[in-house]
Amino acid sequence: MLRAVGKMVFGGFESPKFTPQESKGQDYEVRTYHPTQWVSTTVNGTEQDEGLTTGFRRLFKYIQGNNEKQVKVDMTVPVTCLINPGEGSSNESSITVSFYIPEEHQAEPPKPTVPEVFFENRQEFTVFVRTFGGFANSQNTHDELLKLIESLKRDGMSFKEAPYYRVGYDSPFKLINRKNEVWLIQEEGKE
Repeated sequence: MLRAVGKMVFGGFESPKFTPQESKGQDYEVRTYHPTQWVSTTVNGTEQDEGLTTGFRRLFKYIQGNNEKQVKVDMTVPVTCLINPGEGSSNESSITVSFYIPEEHQAEPPKPTVPEVFFENRQEFTVFVRTFGGFANSQNTHDELLKLIESLKRDGMSFKEAPYYRVGYDSPFKLINRKNEVWLIQEEGKE
């Protein structure tokens, strides 16, 4: 636990590998992520910030040893939150929170002991990335997402507007120099 909290405050986390691609704009990046395994949980019918907190807690229990092998799994970055926006005025979304599984466990990750936690085998995918600082919340994430959409339309890029990713790199204990991102998935076979 102390090691995980120390890494959350000071950094040094393992992260998934990606290949940077050429970007038409200076205000976003293009990355192609390599195939990897992630541990995930989906929270339905809730507000974005609340869903992220609930999902994070489930996954944190998993990496702290709440798994079949009862082994601790190192914390990684980023924490991704795939948001499938809800329809209508209720604004209730489907939110899938995910932790990248460290390299040492990629081939055989310890199985979850609760049905809400599952593995996600992500194939190679390309995302458009906008980075922003501070403490992310549903409002500033939405604002940054709109800026990314505007930039991609300006540059004639093909992308899916939904679902989208809200991505975080820092623990709540880190107060300055925070890094957050929004990701939009590139349309297959385009660009």
